Amino acid sequence: MAARNISRFWEWGRKIICVGRNYADHAKELKNAIPTEPVLFLKPPSAYVREGSPILVPLYSSNLHHEVELGVVIGKGGTAIPQSAAMEHVAGYALCLDMTARDIQDECKSKGLPWTLAKAFNTSCPVSDFIPKERIPDPGNVKLWLKVNDQLRQSGCTSQMIFSVPYLISYISDFISLEEGDLILTGTPKGVSAVQEHDELQAGIDDIVSMNFKVERPDH
Repeated sequence: MAARNISRFWEWGRKIICVGRNYADHAKELKNAIPTEPVLFLKPPSAYVREGSPILVPLYSSNLHHEVELGVVIGKGGTAIPQSAAMEHVAGYALCLDMTARDIQDECKSKGLPWTLAKAFNTSCPVSDFIPKERIPDPGNVKLWLKVNDQLRQSGCTSQMIFSVPYLISYISDFISLEEGDLILTGTPKGVSAVQEHDELQAGIDDIVSMNFKVERPDH
């Protein structure tokens, strides 16, 4: 089999593992307790969307929120990876959005149900170009920002994360084996808010990468 191109991980990676409530201020803005261990959920690879294609509001949602996140791209698989070796498993990074149907998530939470409909729909994971590992020497100290129609909505630093990238890799791999091409979304800073049809989203990591997406409603 031909070697797979890690810089196009979204074409063949098998899973997206997301961390919820990894910034204390974001947990507080949604009136959630600060977690003592990571809160995890999954998105399927069909959630990926790239620049040039729109973010689609699910037909069943009227309150779609943006969440800007640092994504960690796994380059070497493993199970029960020790924190001290975790960064050896990282190939690079990506700027990601965790698009969330907040009304559906609130409904699921109130019923004690999983968040799948709120988090895993098509186009719920916009991703930037691949960022080689050497471009981000310290993933625990980069600034994330997001604008909607040129208005700054989110601005935060990964130094505010409750659980670090090495900790997350180790924690997740204890019970979900990580594979080459997997993506870990590391959580969002405060400032999440709703987007409407025709809104334009622009997001970035420092001056390393930026991306633009338009929000649309599906035709049917």
